[in-house]
Amino acid sequence: MKLKQRVVLLAILLVIFIFTKVFLIDNLDTSAANREDQRAFHRMMASLRVELDPRLDHTLQSPWEIAAQWVVPREVYPEETPELGAVMHAMATKKIIKADVGYKGTQLKALLILEGGQKVVFKPKRYARDYVVEGEPYAGYDRHNAEVAAFHLDRILGFRRAPLVIGRFVNLRTEIKPVATEQLLSTFLMLGNSTCFYGKCYYCRETEPACADGDTMEGSVTLWLPDVWPLQKHRHPWGRTYREGKLARWEYDESYCDAVKKTSPYDSGPRLLDIIDTAIFDYLIGNADRHHYESFQDDEGASMLILLDNAKSFGNPSLDERSILAPLYQCCIIRVSTWNRLNYLKNGVLKSALKTAMSHDPISPVLSDPHLDAMDQRLLSILATVKQCTDQFGPDIVLVEDRMTLSHL
Repeated sequence: MKLKQRVVLLAILLVIFIFTKVFLIDNLDTSAANREDQRAFHRMMASLRVELDPRLDHTLQSPWEIAAQWVVPREVYPEETPELGAVMHAMATKKIIKADVGYKGTQLKALLILEGGQKVVFKPKRYARDYVVEGEPYAGYDRHNAEVAAFHLDRILGFRRAPLVIGRFVNLRTEIKPVATEQLLSTFLMLGNSTCFYGKCYYCRETEPACADGDTMEGSVTLWLPDVWPLQKHRHPWGRTYREGKLARWEYDESYCDAVKKTSPYDSGPRLLDIIDTAIFDYLIGNADRHHYESFQDDEGASMLILLDNAKSFGNPSLDERSILAPLYQCCIIRVSTWNRLNYLKNGVLKSALKTAMSHDPISPVLSDPHLDAMDQRLLSILATVKQCTDQFGPDIVLVEDRMTLSHL
C-alpha cells in the first residue's frame, strides 16, 4: 500500500475512532444521568407518605430551625427529608401565639405566628371539594386545598421549589380571636351560628367573608420562608393582561420566545428552564394566574423560580387551559430530568402518587377524584406537546441537560 493511501486510511480510522469515542462517552453520560433520574424517582416514591410525627430524636434543633436550614438557592427542602413529618406536624399543631391580617395581595389570608416564633400563612376554606369554579381559568376565590396539593405535586415532580404546606383546622373563637390584632379582629362577624372574618386585601369585602363550621375553620398553612432569604418579585414573561379584548404579546406573536431569550435573566442561566418547568406544573394543576413570580434577591438569575401562591388551581377539572403551556410549546425546550420524571408518572402513576402523598394530611381527602383524573389527562397533553417539538426540531435541541449539583452545607 502506498504511503499516501496509508495516511488516508489512518486519517479515516482516526476520525472513526474519535466519533466512536465521543458517541460512547455521550451515551454513557446520558445513560448514567437517566439511571440517576430513575433512582431519584424511586427514592421519591418510597418516601411519598409523610407520617406526622412530632419526634426529633436525633437533633436538639426546633422544627423551625431545621426547615430554615434546608433552604438554598435552588431548593426549599432537600431530597432526603427524614424530619419533614416533624416539621409538618408542628405546622398543623403548634399553638398560635399571634394572628394578623395577611400580607398585601388580592385574596383573603391571615398571618399567624406559631409557638417558637414561626410565621405561617393561613388560607381559609371557601369551597367544598366538588365545587366547580366556572368562568375564566383564574376566576373565584383562592382554594386552600390547592396549596396543599400543589406542594405535594412539587415533591413528586422533584422540583422542591414550593414552600411547605399542610392543612389545619383552627378554632376561630378560642385560637384566633384571643391573639388577633385589632386590625384582624375588626373584620370578624357572626352569620347565624358561624364565626366568620373577611380580613384586609384588595378583593376582601365584608359582604364576602370566609366562615367556619360553627367556630372551627378548615384551611391551609404555608411555612414562611426564612427572613435571611428575601424575595424579589418579577413580572412573568408569559403573564396575562387580565383585560378583555387586550392580548399579551405572547398570545399573538409566534416568535415571542426568541425575544424572551434575548432579555435578562432568560438569556443565560436556569431561569428560562424554570419558567418551562413552572408552566408544566401550572398546567397540571390548572393555574392560569401566575402573572408574577418570586426568586431570591440579588440572584442574577441563578436562584430558582419559587412556586409561591398556587391557590388559583383545581377550580374546574373539565377545563384544560392550554395557553398555560405557552412557554413550553413556544420555546420547545425542556430539562431532560423533567422529561424523564413526566414519563415515569404516566399510566396513572401521577394520580396514585399524589393520593398517597396527600393521604396523611389533616384535611384529607384534599382533592376530589375528577381533579386527580384531570391531572393524568393533562400529563398526556404535556408529553404530546414535547413530542411535537422533538418531531419538529429533534431531541438534541428540545431536551436540554441542566443538572446542578446542590449543596446543603
